[in-house]
Amino acid sequence: MPFAQATLGIHADDRVNVLTDVAPAIHTSTTFRYPRNPDLLKPAPVEGEYLDLSTPLVYSRLTSANINRLETILAPLLFPGTSEQELEELANHVISYSSGLSAFHALLVNVVPKVIAISGGYHGCHGVISLHKKMHGVKTVDLHADDAAWEEAGLGKGDIVHLETPLNPTGEAYPIQHFAERAHKRGALLSVDATFGPPGLQDPFQWGADIVMHSGTKYIGGHSDMLCGVLATPKGPEGAKRARILREERIFLGSVMGSLEGWLGVRSLRTFELRVQRQSSNATKLVEWLHTSLSGSGPDADAVKKVVKHIKHASLQTSDFDWLKKQMPGGFGPVFSIYMHEPLQAKSFPSKLGLFHHATSLGGVESLIEWRRMSDADVDETLLRVSTGAENWEDLKQDLLQGFKKSAEGEQGRKNIGRVDVQIGGGRAKGVSDGAQG
Repeated sequence: MPFAQATLGIHADDRVNVLTDVAPAIHTSTTFRYPRNPDLLKPAPVEGEYLDLSTPLVYSRLTSANINRLETILAPLLFPGTSEQELEELANHVISYSSGLSAFHALLVNVVPKVIAISGGYHGCHGVISLHKKMHGVKTVDLHADDAAWEEAGLGKGDIVHLETPLNPTGEAYPIQHFAERAHKRGALLSVDATFGPPGLQDPFQWGADIVMHSGTKYIGGHSDMLCGVLATPKGPEGAKRARILREERIFLGSVMGSLEGWLGVRSLRTFELRVQRQSSNATKLVEWLHTSLSGSGPDADAVKKVVKHIKHASLQTSDFDWLKKQMPGGFGPVFSIYMHEPLQAKSFPSKLGLFHHATSLGGVESLIEWRRMSDADVDETLLRVSTGAENWEDLKQDLLQGFKKSAEGEQGRKNIGRVDVQIGGGRAKGVSDGAQG
């Protein structure tokens, strides 16, 4: 019987150990000596070299010890329930990259779609798509459009339906199986960005995903100190074939992870299950408290309602629980969104908190809150994105509550707050509300 996720994060790489170090060593070399015996030298094959995790180390842009170990540990997490006998080969279905965006770029280079169905979500992916529009004219169509719109856009065989679930920045979830059926009916591939629903919370392959993507910077890294991207392909010959090509293409994209980042990823996966389960639980409890307060009951209701308009999170999608609890049996995502009544309330609220850092990104053990307009020009200016960390949830609740009370006191008498514009550059961000001096 396969081990549990908590055990696998610590022991999945035991089989690759050749040294006596309990904590794996940091290998920073970029190049490795060939055998001294000329009889053991094997020239590169004319038809191209096959690369996998057993390929001898030659040059770190091809393979390296640290990222090989990272991909080895990721395999049983991304393919839960897999037997140990299968894992050695299946680890080759996990390809790491230098960032989440480099992974998405690698996906588009590999598939070369003519049409991509995509919703709002992470603005960085739209930036990558804009590069491909410039290079070869790829078209986009709304992910949530009807079949007629997909037909008009020409979405068909070899194209991509790209689903983020849960969604950035709101934390709302969407049914993977539904979009898998729509994509496959047209011969398209379903790629699922599961960054906000890391392993242990959901398994997109179970519901029909053809490619699973993670910005490993977030929960795989978990400590706000490394960049990483991951693509994984499903079990079976087709998945193995695509993974092999992705690994070869990574060489020429130049998007391999650095050795130190690979080592940091291994360190992070040791506590992966502990972190993600705690963060998921914390977020769900905070959302439940906020929802109860907004509904008009509880001792904190007045303070919350004076500044918070509404919140979004998968745990609030009660009408979707028939499919949602099956898709996310391990818990809901650790990110949720708060919408304030006014833009200036959203802009000023993070400065009133003590435990939540006002910063972009997410997934680290420390809780973060971001006035999302700082990094995304297209979002609602009242939106705050909350990345719940691994602290005590009641401490986080008290920090939010005192912040709401300060905001309520500071905003009394303010009736008409204008639109808030953001200027970013020169090493600082500057907010200008209507009527204020620039």
